[in-house]
Amino acid sequence: MGLHRFKPIPSGRMGILWTLSTIRDAALVEFGCMGHMLYNGVTLQHTGVHDVSKLYSTHIDETDIALGGTNRLNKTIANVVKRDKPRVIFLLPSSIPEVIGTDIPAICEELQHEYPEVDLLPVGYGGFDIIQHRGVQEALLLLVKSLPIDTARTPQPTFNIIGSCADMFRFQADANEIIRIMKGAFGMNPVCVMTSDTSIEDIENMGGSHINLVIRREGEPAAKHLKERFATPYIVDRPYGIDGTIRWLEKIKEMTGLTIDADFIKEEQAISRSRLAPVMPQFRHIVRSHPEEAILSLGGHVDVVRGILAFGCRELFLSKGRCWCNCPDMGSEDIPYFSEEEWSRVIKEHKKGYLMASGEALEWAGLNRDMQISNPDTKWRLHPYEPPFVGFRGAVHLANLWINENIED
Repeated sequence: MGLHRFKPIPSGRMGILWTLSTIRDAALVEFGCMGHMLYNGVTLQHTGVHDVSKLYSTHIDETDIALGGTNRLNKTIANVVKRDKPRVIFLLPSSIPEVIGTDIPAICEELQHEYPEVDLLPVGYGGFDIIQHRGVQEALLLLVKSLPIDTARTPQPTFNIIGSCADMFRFQADANEIIRIMKGAFGMNPVCVMTSDTSIEDIENMGGSHINLVIRREGEPAAKHLKERFATPYIVDRPYGIDGTIRWLEKIKEMTGLTIDADFIKEEQAISRSRLAPVMPQFRHIVRSHPEEAILSLGGHVDVVRGILAFGCRELFLSKGRCWCNCPDMGSEDIPYFSEEEWSRVIKEHKKGYLMASGEALEWAGLNRDMQISNPDTKWRLHPYEPPFVGFRGAVHLANLWINENIED
């Protein structure tokens, strides 16, 4: 691993941990160094996640590594079953067992008959060969392949959210806004919010929903699997802005055949536009008279960057600035991947306009950390009640950030 001034791209193992650690009625046991789960637990607390999966690490020493011993893992599983009685235990190898070839699936198969009341699920990708986003993708896919049961559609229309994970900034607030909008527009409730607010039972019942809302592209393989098994349609998109959210709802209407509650949409539009009305003249003045201050630059998850950029440019007439994503596998011509050297240079050169990026980058540059849209974070987030970025309320929140940023500049 090379030298980094900032946090490097997390490994696939971290993506798996952030995805699985938030599931209730489950335990996550890592066959690896004792400090890993401690750090992961602290990170989850920083993001506002509490009292969800039980997190354990077995610890390993030189003897385990040299001789391939797994007795610690066997004993840990026995203790976890006795102490917590989880529905599922996820078994994850850390980098060293992965490198030396410890066969976690074989261990699960060997021990499963001893614990018929608990599912032992091995999770791969503990090594350094994949990065965070692939880890999230594989964890989501493992869940939908392993846990959903055969079930009929719910009597009333329902939905699942796929891809609300603890590695995304404001993940809880965005999921809550989507739930609010789906309830208001269609009268639909969620079966499963995977994985930021879910339980093993919720995941088991995912097949009963009428549509899957995939809010990050890493969740699409999981949605494809659910479509093949349960014939559940899915949409891969995040709703940003007033007009953008309505377009998103129209797509859901077309897929489900449901009728949108026109009164709800009318009311949400009226509320949002009335709150934006006082500052719209100022936005128009900035765009017309100070175009260099109306440039919107963004860095973070590609789906977040693309969505916020679309709202800013289409609905508030801002101009696209330097935009980048934080995953080398997701870069494209319009939103490329920037290395640490590249994005730090962009931020350092930033003078005018709006810049939204990770909390770590904004703090380093001495910029307004209220403009954060991605992790790494540098603050505690003790509650899930902060304003979202998506949906109708997210549109007002973003406009509020931008107009105040212009005033402070």
